[in-house]
Amino acid sequence: MSNRSTSSPLIRATKQGLYCEAGDFYIDPWRKVARALVTHGHSDHARYGMGAYLTATPGIGVVRERVGKDAKIEGLAFGQPLKIGGVTVSFHPAGHLLGSGQIRVEHRGEVWVVTGDYKTAPDVSCEAFEPVRCDTLITESTFGLPVYNWPEPEEIFRQINQWWRDNQKEGRTSVLFAYALGKAQRVLCGLDASIGPIGVHGAVERLNPHYRAAGRPLPDTLPANAETKSELRGRGLIVAPGSAQNTPWIRRFAPYSLGFASGWMTVRGNRRRRALDRGFILSDHVDWSGILNTIETSGASRVGVTHGYAQPLIRWLQEERGIEAYEVPSRFVGESESESEGESEGESEGGREHREDVSE
Repeated sequence: MSNRSTSSPLIRATKQGLYCEAGDFYIDPWRKVARALVTHGHSDHARYGMGAYLTATPGIGVVRERVGKDAKIEGLAFGQPLKIGGVTVSFHPAGHLLGSGQIRVEHRGEVWVVTGDYKTAPDVSCEAFEPVRCDTLITESTFGLPVYNWPEPEEIFRQINQWWRDNQKEGRTSVLFAYALGKAQRVLCGLDASIGPIGVHGAVERLNPHYRAAGRPLPDTLPANAETKSELRGRGLIVAPGSAQNTPWIRRFAPYSLGFASGWMTVRGNRRRRALDRGFILSDHVDWSGILNTIETSGASRVGVTHGYAQPLIRWLQEERGIEAYEVPSRFVGESESESEGESEGESEGGREHREDVSE
């Protein structure tokens, strides 16, 4: 890999988003552009109105859910190189949700990688994260603080299933809040379907077919509605977006116990503020140690940090590792612990909007 040119970065932040001039395309742009390369289907990364989209082939279905059925979307198999203008691009699994991909960009021997959102923990609901060597890595930092280190997922799923059994003994319905795209399907794959019936909110049901079509091991589910309430009430576990809390929809399943699956459940105050009975620490974003391992494995001599706790991570990289690190401005900052709309879990999963524009 060649030395980076400091005068003309291969990928730079603009008002539209990350831009590669040598290939004349944007990565996860938030304003309308002619050509968008999209890392995954959460709506803070896959935005409506672009002239053309390119994403990893397994993610086409969920990206289309976000940007509209008539959008021009092309897919590229993981690892397959494609020449665009003067650069070669390829997608590599990010382990965030179905079809999520890191984007590798190579130009004149120089390699950059944009991770998008990613996680390194095992997850049968999507493709496993793949380390990619590069000169410059642009990494997310949603949970870029040392306090965020995830427990083993197997232990979390054991806790969820036990909580479900305990609620069942008390005649309570278990309602587990999880973002409708990605987290909900990961949760479903970890449930013990022998315990009882599993229901899903409509926002989750809309996305499940894409996972089943991809062969991901989702259990049988029921739509959680008026027709199935008697079957689910007191026995079942229902997966729903957090926006369903305190709505008429949820009251039909009372009495119930409320849980939330999120990395933000690391902080107990988040559970108290939402009046939850249980919080389960389960994130589809990489934790602190995972970020550091990814950076080291990439071999990158330069690291751009975006989308979350950027400054603490930058200082740590500079002071503890002597790595050249810098902040990449984002319109979105971090992962919100709440959800505003049943249809926009992806926005909450990916981050809340940051209103400050970035400079050209």
